[in-house]
Order: sequence, then structure tokens, then C-alpha cells
Amino acid sequence: MKQNKEFELNFLDITSIIWLKRRPLIIVSIITVILSSIFSGPFFIKPKFKSEVIFYPTTINSIGNAMFTDLTQRQADPLAFGEEEEAENALQLLNSSALQGRIVRNFDLMNHYRIDSKSPLTDLAKKMAKNIQFKRTRHLAVSITVLDEDPIKSAEIANGIAILYDSVKTEIQKQVSLEALQIVKDEFKNKEAEVWDLRTRLKELGQKGITNYEEQSRAISEELYKAVSQAKINSLKKQQNELAKYAGEFTYLNETLILELESLSKLRKRFEKAKVDVEKTLPQKFVLTSASPAEKKSYPIRWLIVLVVTAVVTFSSIVVLLINNRKENLLDK
Repeated sequence: MKQNKEFELNFLDITSIIWLKRRPLIIVSIITVILSSIFSGPFFIKPKFKSEVIFYPTTINSIGNAMFTDLTQRQADPLAFGEEEEAENALQLLNSSALQGRIVRNFDLMNHYRIDSKSPLTDLAKKMAKNIQFKRTRHLAVSITVLDEDPIKSAEIANGIAILYDSVKTEIQKQVSLEALQIVKDEFKNKEAEVWDLRTRLKELGQKGITNYEEQSRAISEELYKAVSQAKINSLKKQQNELAKYAGEFTYLNETLILELESLSKLRKRFEKAKVDVEKTLPQKFVLTSASPAEKKSYPIRWLIVLVVTAVVTFSSIVVLLINNRKENLLDK
């Protein structure tokens, strides 16, 4: 009860002090509002305009696999929106040195941000981190947000980064695709040479009269069964022995050729897919929102600055008044 009474008295003391000093407090608050309004104005803090691009990355890494594979075997749909993994990959690419360097060069950011210091790269990185942001939305899309003093430039940079994302990702894929194409091409050429060699050897056997061992062997056996004269039998047996001499080689070459032709057919499909990956391109993103020049500034939020500064100064003034009052009371005692 006593504590409540002391609290009530203290609260009454505080309110009475504030009431007695209301004029200086009001004056301080008014001055603070005026000064914070002035110093948060465009003369001291340059206003910035925000532009934003929102897109979904695609799920496609290989056009050949996406377009020329059976639906039941496809790992990705070329028209499907990317999910968490694709969004994270997109953010990694947007923050990569390859793309960041392109942004700096394409928009001449060193001059645009008026950077002229002993550590220009460090200052440029800080400026870019402050004015250009990439993040994943809660719906797994990717947003590119740009703040700039020029609303047109802000939109231009945001849209330009989205275009650069497409081109840089395509270039990376092309680089890998070219290497893959060369590997598949070499394998395909080697396999063609192997098939040609097998066919040449079978052709040589054909010139010796061995064209189809099984059918020829069966035909000779039937002729032997029907033969009556000894001369005919001897002639057929001679043909049979000659045929048997090449039976193993013919069977091996023929069966190997069948397997190699099947392998060559698969390599041809892989080769065609690899060529498509090198020669054709698909968009790397689905744009949901393109950037356009903002009509109103996004930074600074002037009313919020005035409100916060005024609240802090007013509260500080009250604390100072209470401390002074406490000192005066102690001196009187």
C-alpha cells in the first residue's frame, strides 16, 4: 500500500513537473519538428525512388532433355515455375561476381555513384549492397529491388539486372553445353568408325561367299539330305567346311554390329540433344512484375524521421527536467 502511494506521489510529481515546464517542452518539441523537417529534406538527404522486378526462375537446365524426352521420363517441365532450389540458385547467380561485374559495367555505377576514393571497390560494394537487393519472396519468387535518386535510372537498373540474369545464366549453360557437345561428338564419331570397321569386315566375308551363316548352313544341310551322287555330296561338304571356317568370326561380327548400331542410335540422340542445348535458347525466368519509374520517393520516410526524433528529444528533455528537479530537492534538504 505504501509502495502504491509512493508511486502515486512520484507519478503526480512527474506530471506536475511536466505541466509546470510545459512551455519549454512545447517550444523544444516545435523546434525539433522544424529542425528535423529541415534536415530530413532533400537538401540534406537525397530522396531515393524504388523499383522492383519479381520473377520465377525456370526449372530448365537442358533444352534437349526438356523438349526431346518422353513425358514419362522428363525430369523438368519447360513451362513449370521454379521452386525453392531454383530460387536459391537464382540468388546465388545474382550475387555472383560475373553478374555483379556486368551490372557495374553496363550501368557505369562507378561514375553513377560518384565514387572517387582510395578504396573505390570497397565503397562501390557498400553502395551496391545499400541500393541493390536480391531476396526470395514468401511465394518462392525472386525480387530485384533497386533504390536510386533518379526514378528512371532505378527502373532501368532493375529491369537491366533481370535481363543480365537471363544472359549470364544462358552463357554459363552454353559453356557447359559446348564441352558436353564435344564429348558426345567425339564418342559418336568413334562409334561410327567402329560400326564402319565391322561392316567392312563383314563385307570382306561376303566377298568370300559368307553372307548369312545360319541360312547358308541350313541350305547346305538340306541339299546334303537331298543329294544322291557322291560328287554332289563332296562338293556340298567342301562348301560346308569352308562355311564352318568363318562361322565364329561371322557370328561375332554380326552380333557385335547389332549391339554397336543400337549404341550408335543412342549416341545420335544424345548428340542431337547436345546440339539443341548449344544452338537454341529458352527464357530463364517468368517475369511477374517489371520495374517502372516510381512516382513517389521511398526514402527517406520524412514523417517517420520527424516523429522519432521529436519523441526522442521530448523524452530526453523530460528526463533532464526530472533529474534537475531531483537535484534541487536534494540541495534544499
